[in-house]
Amino acid sequence: MTAAQPQKPASPPSGALPRVLVVDDSAVVRGLTARWIEADARLELAGTCADGEQGVRRAGELQPDLVVLDVEMPRMDGLAALPLILKAAPRARVVMASTLTRSGAQVTVRALSLGAADYAAKPEAGKVAGAEAYREELLRKLLALSPRAAAPVRAAPSAPLAAPRPASALAAKPSLIAIGSSTGGPQALREVLAHLPADTRAPVLITQHMPKLFTAILAEHLSKLGLPAAEAQDGEPLRAGRVYLAPGDWHMTVRTGPEGFHAVLDQGPQVNFCRPAVDPLFKSLAAAAGRNVLAVVLTGMGADGREGARALRAAGAPVIVQDQATSVVWGMPGAVAEAGLADMILPLKEIGPQIVRRLKGLP
Repeated sequence: MTAAQPQKPASPPSGALPRVLVVDDSAVVRGLTARWIEADARLELAGTCADGEQGVRRAGELQPDLVVLDVEMPRMDGLAALPLILKAAPRARVVMASTLTRSGAQVTVRALSLGAADYAAKPEAGKVAGAEAYREELLRKLLALSPRAAAPVRAAPSAPLAAPRPASALAAKPSLIAIGSSTGGPQALREVLAHLPADTRAPVLITQHMPKLFTAILAEHLSKLGLPAAEAQDGEPLRAGRVYLAPGDWHMTVRTGPEGFHAVLDQGPQVNFCRPAVDPLFKSLAAAAGRNVLAVVLTGMGADGREGARALRAAGAPVIVQDQATSVVWGMPGAVAEAGLADMILPLKEIGPQIVRRLKGLP
């Protein structure tokens, strides 16, 4: 994997830079990643390691803000090292570096459910174009996860709630539940879905920013929580008590048909630089089901979901967002909250129980 040396971005304001530890058994990838970080004036390279055991030890010694952790390594792989690194450096945010293979995706999705903040897809060896895309993705995610990125955001309580609506409107039992998530989403989704009972009387639709293969594996993991979960199929009728994920590289929307609501998949242009994206799902639900939808926006970078939440609010549907304190990145939920489109801003642990209350017709 090779790539041209990028131009050094402008220096950030004064103050300590986010410190990054790179853990990768490939000397080529490790050195290239280190050079990318050293070339970016917004980041500082804390150190490099060749395997998970070294990574755990150096994380404890260096206390980095960010860790780039390879998935497949000798002696101790990324999945085994992850919990030990998080214990040794509790404030560190870990980005898993994974190849786009089924084995790599399986380990990465497992790591995301165990506390890794995000992942970046490593290209095949020798692909220059893939290396450049990996560099851009990795640096973007490291910067979004850094303490510097989180610090300027104002506290969640100051975000405006949406204009109050009659209690009767908020107490209506939803016919569909729609959830949008991105960075930190797999772990947040596990927390939310774990609260939903087997007799949940609504389909649950999820758009999680992930590539193909990863979404199928995420569905397998979520199925273990109780409700059956799978990638949605085009034209598939939506059944209560089932979880439908937008497949990677496909937008998922909802329309009404002879059998009620059904899923529609398309590969239209990216929305908010994403496919799948949350806005198409939310907007389609506003048109198809209106106030009978309960929408939830979980942790994630960017503003995907804001315009969809606007459409749902206009149609009379309630919108819940995750609060800043429990979000890995308060981008998506923050965008909805700051636009005054959130009926409730809740800690992650309260969102699942709140969905259950709404399904019972309670405010």
